[in-house]
Formats: sequence, structure tokens, C-alpha cells
Amino acid sequence: MRRALAPLVLVTTLLAPGPAHAVGGGGTRGDGPVGGVNGNELTAKASTSRIKVTHTSGPTGGKGTLSSVDPTWEPPPCWYEPVFTPEQLKNFAETEAAGDVSIRQGWYGEGLWTDHFRDGKEARNYFGTPANVPGCKNYNLGRDGYFWRGVAPDWSALDDTSLCSRLMFWQDAGEVPDEPEAPSPEVLAAYAYDKVKVPETEIELKPTNRSTVNLPTWVWLDKAAFKDVTVRAELPHTGLWAETTAKPVALHLDPGTKDAETHPASGDCEIDADGSIGTPYTRGSADEIPPCGIRYLRASGGEPYRLTASITWEISWQGTGGAQGDLPDGTFETTQDMTVQEIQSVNR
Repeated sequence: MRRALAPLVLVTTLLAPGPAHAVGGGGTRGDGPVGGVNGNELTAKASTSRIKVTHTSGPTGGKGTLSSVDPTWEPPPCWYEPVFTPEQLKNFAETEAAGDVSIRQGWYGEGLWTDHFRDGKEARNYFGTPANVPGCKNYNLGRDGYFWRGVAPDWSALDDTSLCSRLMFWQDAGEVPDEPEAPSPEVLAAYAYDKVKVPETEIELKPTNRSTVNLPTWVWLDKAAFKDVTVRAELPHTGLWAETTAKPVALHLDPGTKDAETHPASGDCEIDADGSIGTPYTRGSADEIPPCGIRYLRASGGEPYRLTASITWEISWQGTGGAQGDLPDGTFETTQDMTVQEIQSVNR
């Protein structure tokens, strides 16, 4: 269970001659515009990541979003990203000057941005005392690098107020900041996990939606119905990338009642190398035990059983510098009604 966000007591602001406000919210505010640079290519919202995600292999058009089989696993709630070049920050500070200077702080008013990033004034809190955040001179123009800031795409996941909270800071080009929440190939792989879209689980049944007590229902999927899906995540201006691959490994059947047997007994039907599952029903096989299927032992009565079919996807990743690893398996499931009757008729 996520913890409630603790209220912020101190919010960094700069002593500025003009109107200015500093508020928390990571881009979720509705009390003013949040700026962008060059058509929002670089955004001033800390709730927007600039990680580029592309589908590199596998079937396209999938709509299924994977659910982790590990209920305790969650992707990183935030990380630092490069936001502005010196030229972009100068343009932003002297034109828009309304946006997030950290993951929980927004600065509204040109004086806040120019005092700190142009004139080198130290950041101060609401009480006027130094916040131990020295400024920089003239936006670091002429230097090769970027200003970085924390990003939290899912604000509800950020339950620790100290995470990624550093005020926007400078990092030379080609370097990743030495911070606990610095981006890494594994962070990008976990980010891509949520972007993997898999085909919906549409199994073939015989009988289809109406079965008979004590006679098997055959379940199968045609060849090549499921293939590996790979998604690539890249963080611009860092050289960091990761490819996350979801490989289908098993179909799990839940008949929707305890009064049923699954084949195999575990309910897990393996996916063959060609992408097929089980064996298609053929005429005359009604009395045989299917390699993948269900046998209902009691009629469904007034309400049909809810047959659930879920595909388990094995998740692995590789990334910058030969990094690689595994992430928790993911599942995607669909359900359908199954009416089971008492009549002992055989469909041959």
C-alpha cells in the first residue's frame, strides 16, 4: 500500500524583485501555464519524461498491458533527466519562466529563474535563509552539457518526498550524475516494461461456449499466435538505452469453479517454439484427454462459469555497455462465459 504524501514545509524560492511563487506538484498543478521549449521537445513539467520508446520487434497492434506476477515489484518512481541546454534555459528563463525547477517545486516569475541561473544567486527558502544551492553564471553559456532535473511520470507512485528532489543542476555532456536516482539501463528497462503491448489472449475452444459435464473442453492456439515482443527505451543526450523483451512461455487456464479438472493438472499449457498451444480438436476425439483443456464436473446452473485464460510472459532486458538482466514475469488475461449442461451428448 502506498503511503500518503507528506505535506511539504519548506519550498525553495529566490529573493526576486517581481511577483513569484514556488509551489509543489510536479506538473500536476492547474494554477498557471507550464512552459516548454522548441515545441515542447524539452518540457518544463517534471511529470513528463523524454525517454523515447519504440517497438522494435514482434507483433504490432497489441492492446494487452502486462501485470507483474510479483505484487511487490514496481518500476522506479522517478529519476533524473537532462532538461535544458544553456541556450534553451536562457530562452525559457527570459520568456516563459513558468515551470518546475525540481520534481516538487515550480517557479513562476522571471526573477526566480534569472536570479539563480543567470546572476548566480543562491537559492533561498521561504524564511529567506540560504538553501545551500549555489547559482550559476549566465546559464553556463559556452559550456557543453545540460541542466538536469528529477522526473516522476506517475506522481501517485512517488511516496517518498526526498526522492529525485534536487534542484535543477548542471552536468557536463557525456556524463551521468552521481546520484542514487540517476538513470541507468535497468531504469530504462523497467520503464519500457509498462510500454510492452501484447496480443489479447484469444483461445480456440471445442465446444466453444457450451460444454457438457464430464466431457473435455479442448483448448488450443494456432501456430505463430504468440511471438516475442521487444520494446526499446532511450534517454536522449545520455547514450543510455535498454531493450525489454517479453517472451510468451505458458497459457494458464482457470475454469472459474472448483468443480472442474484442468489438463495438465497445473492448468499451465506450455507454448511451443512455433507459438502454438495445445492440440486442435479433431472429429472423433471427444472422449480423449486433451493436452490442454478442461473437464467440468458439475453443470453451471443459472450463471455461466467464467473461464480465465492468461498468458505468462517472461521478461528479460539488455542495454548500454552489455548490461542485461531479468524482470518479473508478466501476465495478461481474458475471460469468457462457459455454460455447462448435464446432457451427456457427444459432439463427434
